[in-house]
Amino acid sequence: MKSDLSTIKGLHPGFFLERELKRRKLRKGQFAISLQEYPQTLVSIMKGKRRMNTALALKIEKALGLEEGCLMMMQVYFDIKLEKRKLQSDQPDMSKLRPALFWDTLPDKINWTEQKHAVINRVFERGNDEEKNEIIRFYGYETVNNSLNEP
Repeated sequence: MKSDLSTIKGLHPGFFLERELKRRKLRKGQFAISLQEYPQTLVSIMKGKRRMNTALALKIEKALGLEEGCLMMMQVYFDIKLEKRKLQSDQPDMSKLRPALFWDTLPDKINWTEQKHAVINRVFERGNDEEKNEIIRFYGYETVNNSLNEP
């Protein structure tokens, strides 16, 4: 795999696999059958609903000419990302934020650290005073002010 690790770190291996199959113009079902796997298994992995296992990763890597272990490495980094998200105890008080503010996503899927700029802008565009005060409490006045004043 000739890709910089930082660009794929935390990416589910199924998403990478789906992109790779599209790039090579390979059909998912036919590819799965060529590996002697059920197409449903591969589709579940590509949708991120199922983990990549070592045996399947080795088959896929061999078939696509990828570096051995790259898919499992991606799975491990993805698992680490999920665990970090679970351990992240500091998040806004969700009882003070209306679900309607985040109509296009589930609030528990938001990475409050990485997506702070988008969260701050959304709350200050559409939120009420209580919601704005909660975001100021969570991120701090300086962070909110800097984010709102960025171009």
